Amino acid sequence: MVSRRRLIELGGLAAGGALLVSSSGTATSAAPSTHHDHVIPGHRHDLPFVGSAVAATPFSVEMPLPSTIAPTKSDSDTDYYYLHMRRTTAEIIPGLTTPVLGFNGSFIGPTIRARTGRTAVVVQTNMLDEPTAVHLHGAHAPAASDGHPMDLIQPGSQKTYIYPNRQRGATLWYHDHAHHMEAEHVYRGLAGLYLLEDPAEAQLGLPNGQFDVPIMLRDAQFAADGSMIWTLGDFQNRNTVLVNGRPQPYLRVAARKYRLRLVNASNLRAYQLRLGNGEEVVQIASDGGLLPAPYRTDTIPLWPGERVEVVVDFSKFPIGTQLVLENTYGDQDSNRSLMRFDVTWSATDDSTVPAQLAPAPELPPATYYRTISLGLNPATFQFQIDGKSFDPNRVDAYVRRGATEIWQVTNLDTAFGIPHDFHIHLVQFKVLDRNGAPPGPGESGWKDTVVVNPGETVRLQATFADYKGRFVYHCHLIDHSSEGMMAQMEVL
Repeated sequence: MVSRRRLIELGGLAAGGALLVSSSGTATSAAPSTHHDHVIPGHRHDLPFVGSAVAATPFSVEMPLPSTIAPTKSDSDTDYYYLHMRRTTAEIIPGLTTPVLGFNGSFIGPTIRARTGRTAVVVQTNMLDEPTAVHLHGAHAPAASDGHPMDLIQPGSQKTYIYPNRQRGATLWYHDHAHHMEAEHVYRGLAGLYLLEDPAEAQLGLPNGQFDVPIMLRDAQFAADGSMIWTLGDFQNRNTVLVNGRPQPYLRVAARKYRLRLVNASNLRAYQLRLGNGEEVVQIASDGGLLPAPYRTDTIPLWPGERVEVVVDFSKFPIGTQLVLENTYGDQDSNRSLMRFDVTWSATDDSTVPAQLAPAPELPPATYYRTISLGLNPATFQFQIDGKSFDPNRVDAYVRRGATEIWQVTNLDTAFGIPHDFHIHLVQFKVLDRNGAPPGPGESGWKDTVVVNPGETVRLQATFADYKGRFVYHCHLIDHSSEGMMAQMEVL
């Protein structure tokens, strides 16, 4: 619950200027800000700004690549994986040991590389002393395998999740979703990558193999002994950004094209990414897979839960060039200069980025129109959807299986200047417009998470095919959903 003092702080921040995202997907500022809180204003600003007590030497450690877990067994159409969640430690800050939560004891969790058209069966064992629920973010999966916040894996128990993978290739990610605990569990490390690879993409000639690199971004606050400090809603003090689990690493690259899969696994922090002094990158995909056509840009907005894939051609730079991936929303070096690419050697390159990637989302005509509101209740100081906090015993929306619906989502928090980040389980959707204006090219493909700025209305269209049961939709500023900014739909 939000404190009254915090509500007063929110109003002051709104007067100072809130971050907006235009219909083109480019971040703008409503008014000059007198402070440097450019991202996610409005959460625990009653706390003193202290930040992390330790800092790493910039670009002193190499960026690790998350390990890939192989199937334990496979048959003609299914791959089987076994993961467990337990307490462990990691060397995040060089020379210090950090207690974390990890899938298979690693921070971040192992990467699953699944294939479109092949079912993945993932058995998750909970070796923690608290319940968990594993959600595969962006997956089209049955209700029993969705990771509903109340479908818990109790300590010492296990659950089998079945992912049919009947969707386009995409960068997905899995994370804990146990209600009231998901924010802390994800913060402490319960997250990993699930890369759904589509054989049809191989015909396009995009960079692949070692030149297809996942990059997961998240932030944290560290004590002097290296431990992570956790306070629900404390955005300001989580001032150290981790890239694949390390602060400000470097990555040696060849002078050729790379496919970079960017994932925002932060609880609350948004990023606006820029390479070097504004070098051009080519966006090829969003949450649900490839865009209709490549989009050339020098800026990549990335909100919690979102994924963006870009191709960077390092052959444009001489050997020895060092390019920093910068977060222009950052307020200090530990969350502004995120990582460095070191162009180290020459390499042959037969990859390409074709002019057409994947067909634009096509949906049947909508049969139902639904309105959704997001906001902070000034009377109760609770984050809510349609004026209600999450109640697992209440169904907020009934959806007919097979129906195509348009959802009009409005952020009511104009007085407080709080953005929200809307995520629907089960479906990928098409962004129709922002305040009546068409979405930018970066949002022209399939999406499952979308920012809705204060006072903004975003219209989405989705078809709820295949699966019946109960699913949730919520704000993916995940501390907000932990506090109740979540609702439940039942597909009939």
